[in-house]
Amino acid sequence: MEIFWHSLLHALEDTAIIIPILYLAYLLVSYFSHNDNQRYSKILHHTNKAGPVVGAFLGCIPQCGFSSVMSDLYSKKIISIGTLLAVFIATSDEAIPLMIASPEFIPDLLWLILIKFVYAIIIGYFVDGLIKLFSKKKVKLNEYHDKFDKIKNENCQNSIPADTQVEEDHCECESCDCGHDEHKLEDKNDSKKHDHKHNHCHCCATNIFLDALKHTAIIVAYVFVATLIINLIEGYAGGLDPLKSIFTDNVYLQILLACLIGLLPNCAASVFLVELFMEGVLLFPALVGGLCAGAGVGLVVLFTTKYKKTFNNILITLSLYTFAVVGGILTSLIF
Repeated sequence: MEIFWHSLLHALEDTAIIIPILYLAYLLVSYFSHNDNQRYSKILHHTNKAGPVVGAFLGCIPQCGFSSVMSDLYSKKIISIGTLLAVFIATSDEAIPLMIASPEFIPDLLWLILIKFVYAIIIGYFVDGLIKLFSKKKVKLNEYHDKFDKIKNENCQNSIPADTQVEEDHCECESCDCGHDEHKLEDKNDSKKHDHKHNHCHCCATNIFLDALKHTAIIVAYVFVATLIINLIEGYAGGLDPLKSIFTDNVYLQILLACLIGLLPNCAASVFLVELFMEGVLLFPALVGGLCAGAGVGLVVLFTTKYKKTFNNILITLSLYTFAVVGGILTSLIF
């Protein structure tokens, strides 16, 4: 019982130390990711050729929600499969805030971000190139946006009489990011459904402080559980040998296992991998591979929004795992 309380106390201490840094990190992320769906869809709408680069950059932001956003955009044919995979590979979920909270691991974090960012771009363009080379039918992107923009422009013109003086702030449909105007424009002949003077503040604004607090609380819970488990194993088994025996000292077997863990659609997977790396159980190439496979809840959204194309979703998942394993192996040749 003494070992349990000792492990519990150390888990609480280790977790409490990272809370302030985690909260500040998520506060920053919440500020920049406000209304992300529409904002990033607009960015990618005009940057098809640079899709993998933009996707890799967005994936590097420590927020598991970005992968779900990109899965939704992929289902609407706004981004290519290469851009989607670039986002998935670049996504590190909670690894970045956790490693920032431990300054001694910041050099490893910088290498991790650089490797995943470059690798995500390479894979993104590689996949898009293969599809373009072997596909008989050219994939049409931005169909969602093109249709939406056309309807929106027609309604903005038809709902205002020609002899009416339009105020500067009258038509706000161009600046609305909350998506409400999209639903109001479904019936383009009913101009009454498009209220030009509706206020977006109440429907779009979110409390970023509460949002950051929510994310911090969730990740702190994950970290506490993972740390407690590791401490209990170390206490009752007299060390971390049981975990080391599971992962073995073979870097290639570690990579295969870490990538399987990374596929779990939960932020806890990345937390667990980082904790194992910090404890010296997991090697750096295995960490890279596992986090390359960690797409957060993006895979769940992908299977949900494109449930009629299960085979295609499975193919994307297998491709993600394969590229993650290859990424880990290539990293092992360098480190």
